[in-house]
Amino acid sequence: MSLSPAFLDELRARVPVSGVIGRRVKLTRAGREMKGCCPFHNEKTPSFYVNDEKGFYHCFGCGAHGDVIRFMTDNMGLPFMEAVKQLAAEAGLEVPALSPEARHKAEVADSLAELTARAATWFQAQLASDGGNNARAYLERRGVRPATVKAFGLGYSPDSRTALRGHLKDATADTLLEAGLIGKTDTDETYDRFRGRLMFPIRDARGRVVGFGGRALGDVQPKYLNSADGPLFDKGRLLYNLDQAGPTARKANRLIVVEGYMDVIGLAQAGIAEAVAPLGTAMTETQLMLAWRLVDVPVLCFDGDAAGKRAATRAAMRALPLLKPGKSLRIATLPSGQDPDDICRTGGAAAFEAVLASAVPLIDHIWATETAGMDTATPEHRARGRQHLREAAASIGDPDVRALYQAEFSQRFEAAFMARPQRPAWTPQKPGERWQPPIPGATPALKALVARGNDPMMDAVLAGVLARPVLADLHHDALAALRPEDDGAAAVLTAVLAATAADPGLENVALAAHLTEIGLAAEAERIRRGNNLRLSFTRAETPADVAEADFAMTLAQATARAGLVQALAEATLRFQASLDEADWEAQQNLRQEVESLDAAMLKLAESRRDG
Repeated sequence: MSLSPAFLDELRARVPVSGVIGRRVKLTRAGREMKGCCPFHNEKTPSFYVNDEKGFYHCFGCGAHGDVIRFMTDNMGLPFMEAVKQLAAEAGLEVPALSPEARHKAEVADSLAELTARAATWFQAQLASDGGNNARAYLERRGVRPATVKAFGLGYSPDSRTALRGHLKDATADTLLEAGLIGKTDTDETYDRFRGRLMFPIRDARGRVVGFGGRALGDVQPKYLNSADGPLFDKGRLLYNLDQAGPTARKANRLIVVEGYMDVIGLAQAGIAEAVAPLGTAMTETQLMLAWRLVDVPVLCFDGDAAGKRAATRAAMRALPLLKPGKSLRIATLPSGQDPDDICRTGGAAAFEAVLASAVPLIDHIWATETAGMDTATPEHRARGRQHLREAAASIGDPDVRALYQAEFSQRFEAAFMARPQRPAWTPQKPGERWQPPIPGATPALKALVARGNDPMMDAVLAGVLARPVLADLHHDALAALRPEDDGAAAVLTAVLAATAADPGLENVALAAHLTEIGLAAEAERIRRGNNLRLSFTRAETPADVAEADFAMTLAQATARAGLVQALAEATLRFQASLDEADWEAQQNLRQEVESLDAAMLKLAESRRDG
């Protein structure tokens, strides 16, 4: 149904925007306007202005803007026509007539809503009666306070086939059936649909009770039972607690979707009021659209068990075709065996906030789901995994979002399953390029360096990669940065790095044969015999994890020594230049630097010997 612009303009003119907003926001006069804290986002300094003369509101903080109808749809969560009806009733205007079919449908829904409201009141009275002892005991065990029971209108349905039917005796059986309050057998015998259950009223965005969820208190299946779908109740088009969570969600810019009624109630009792729940099924497209009307990126927070993970994945895949720029989801996973109510009761709101803080973007959840346990041993298996990702991205309706998902999945797949490690090129030293002190004997530090000769840590590192070639592959980059002072050692290291790069699983026997083939067997044997440290990674009986840890430490020390050697050489050159320039202050500073570097080298060697 379309309404004429003239009618809508008349409606806006008759209902001051400040009157409607003032029921939810404390407004103060500011010249010709009124101001207050914005109901669409959290703020301490008012930046939200309302102008009755122009008929609009505007927030200079978040940009929210609109007229009185827009406020009722965006802040109060009402459908457009419902907002118009409420404003028209307040203004004394009659909404233009609906079509006969639409008018009849609306009248039926209104009459059924009156019936479900009466049922809700009766269920509440039964909870407070002697017959509700078991239901009250259950709520007490769950830690639900009386104020929370009242806020959510919880009730109890007696374990009787006719009690509710008798209370609503002025309603026909057909009407009660349409309202989802009774059932009918194959022999046309009617019975109360809810019997011996804790009752959760389910309201629409207008706050009308449109149906119920009932939890069994004994060993009865199903554990949860909803009203039957009908003219008033459609579980796929409703979210539990949407009417109460909506304003808070808009203000906090956060909506949390949990699995069940008790999860919502537990969060509300812990002070987290912006939570809703689907009605016992996976999120539907309509429910996702309802959530997106409140915030751009709702957080799905389902149980950590297998069923909860499946529900989160179904909701994620169902959301893909509906994604728009800015509209998405985040997925939070609860610890296995715990629900939001459990977490809030044991750790309070802070514990649940920690769960929410770990929520991942929708694309990360889908990537993890589609690649978990994926067999990548062969090109065919990798192709199947890539196909699943492409199909997920292809289901997105918006072309821009779809293209970006496709590009992101492609980049991730290449990096995770296709790309080979990028290693820096290894450029061996030429014979005769061994580093020599630029000024032999110029300082005590350099004399000590020359006297020490080859580094035993370097010998140990080379002996380690000869005994366990896998270490060369694991530490390729760090080894490639080393420059052994001995020409033969440098040649062996070059050959080992080249061989293990070509075959990361190379065994020591095959490596020895390769070195013999290229004429380096004697140099390799000299390194093995010259290794006087005999560290764990050079012994065959040492477990692999112990060898790996000790090798990494030794390699780090060898690398540190190489850096000190280079720094010492450079400092010595600068010191010699200062002598030529007769710069006494520079000479003193550089002498201290050289001696400090030399002392560091000695300390490093001593720590290796002590270890």
